[in-house]
Amino acid sequence: MSLNLATIIRGPAASRPDTPALLAGDAALSYDQLHAAARRFAGGLSRLGIGRGRHVALLLPNVPQFAIAYYGAHYLGAPVVPINVLLTTDEILYHLDDSGAAVLVVWQDYLAQARAAAARSATCRRLIVAAAAAAAADDPGLDLNRDELGMLSMEALAGGADPVDEAADTMPDDTAVILYTSGTTGRPKGAELTHFNLFSNADCLARALALSRSTVGLCALPLFHSFGQTVMLNAVLMRGGAVALMRRFDADAALDLMQRHAVTFFAGVPTMYFALRHHSGREVPSLETCLSGGAPMPVEVMKAFDERYGVSIIESYGLSETSPVASINPLDRPKKPGSIGVPIEGVEFKLIDDAGRDIDAAAVPGEICIKGHNIMKGYHAKPEATAEALRNGWFRTGDVAVRDGDGYYFIVDRKKDMILRGGYNVYPREIEEVLYAHPAVREAAVVGVPHPRHGEEVRAIVALKPGASATSADIISYCREHLAAYKYPRIVEFRDELPKGPTGKILKRALRG
Repeated sequence: MSLNLATIIRGPAASRPDTPALLAGDAALSYDQLHAAARRFAGGLSRLGIGRGRHVALLLPNVPQFAIAYYGAHYLGAPVVPINVLLTTDEILYHLDDSGAAVLVVWQDYLAQARAAAARSATCRRLIVAAAAAAAADDPGLDLNRDELGMLSMEALAGGADPVDEAADTMPDDTAVILYTSGTTGRPKGAELTHFNLFSNADCLARALALSRSTVGLCALPLFHSFGQTVMLNAVLMRGGAVALMRRFDADAALDLMQRHAVTFFAGVPTMYFALRHHSGREVPSLETCLSGGAPMPVEVMKAFDERYGVSIIESYGLSETSPVASINPLDRPKKPGSIGVPIEGVEFKLIDDAGRDIDAAAVPGEICIKGHNIMKGYHAKPEATAEALRNGWFRTGDVAVRDGDGYYFIVDRKKDMILRGGYNVYPREIEEVLYAHPAVREAAVVGVPHPRHGEEVRAIVALKPGASATSADIISYCREHLAAYKYPRIVEFRDELPKGPTGKILKRALRG
């Protein structure tokens, strides 16, 4: 039996075409308009020779064009490769070539780095530029109504195209999205998520949170991330609700949008709740459901927010490789602050010790392993990494947890080296590779240090080459040129030597103090 994510918007477009699907500023896009735009975009891609199995990359913030391109590509059976808009040219290039993307759809603000990346790409030969209507009118450089150097405006692409009538007959196990997630041992890996992975995960979450046609969700989570895609886009739209788009989170602006659109559902990372809880005198009586994920939620922040707004935050847990939601605190059971809840329907958890043996006893820490409909099919073009992560159908998360007598799980440790900065995963190895490329650096290590607002901050410990000189500002500036803004170290410490074990391996545990 076939399954295609594009059916998420096809159903509501047929049953309630005039109902708002997307809210952006003062504009609203109905389900009929969203569906029609996605089908025309699919027709435009088809004229460029893009079809089933060709990868379409998206470098787009939270704008309606993301949903149009996302579902439009699925109409053709073309897997989508969302790219973090904060990435540098070098990082964008890596994502394009590693995924084999043939087309890059880019928002106007990121055109310079997108063009530079595409010019060096071995696979990407087309840029499709999306722009706000006012910006396109004011900027002659965005007048791309003709094919020029492989660039077309999104409007020109779809304008003369015949809409695609039927979604491609994709199979449940066909890849729908390639989501890049960094690793502790190298460059980012593309997790291949299937139509079944993403559809089932969104459906499970929608039922777990009792989302409905009356749901109005505020999407401040980036849509290029699995959390935003599944929780705020797919889950809300498949229930016929509306999604209010927010390009960049700001507490004041978020509260304005909640009041303007009578928002009932909000999902965010702990730093967002940290910012919202400090606003007094702003009421959101429509707010019914709040979901937290992406990082551990401090119990104190949760309690303060719950008391301030009269809404109970529901904690969840997941990873890009799990589509992403794997566990949640159920609505029909008592909430346990600090817990990631229980596995969602159709998903199993188990804990294992260092020898790979199952842990059955309560309160004994072990690595979380996950099995179910939400598990990726593998890492794109990386069979060895896939074999390491997936063992007999179980995905090894690297996260350590304990289970209580009621079956609730509590994270007690994160992946050994991963840094959680403001809800974003930062992996030291990627930063260390940049540091080692600096001409003055002999040795380098990166660790996380506690931070009151971001959760953790990135700290680099560096030993310089004999006779070389560099300041903290020099190192930070160099890293900023090669890394996304949330990754580069804000703290640099210099040492003559870095501590090492008997094999010569740098001992990070000695640097974390």
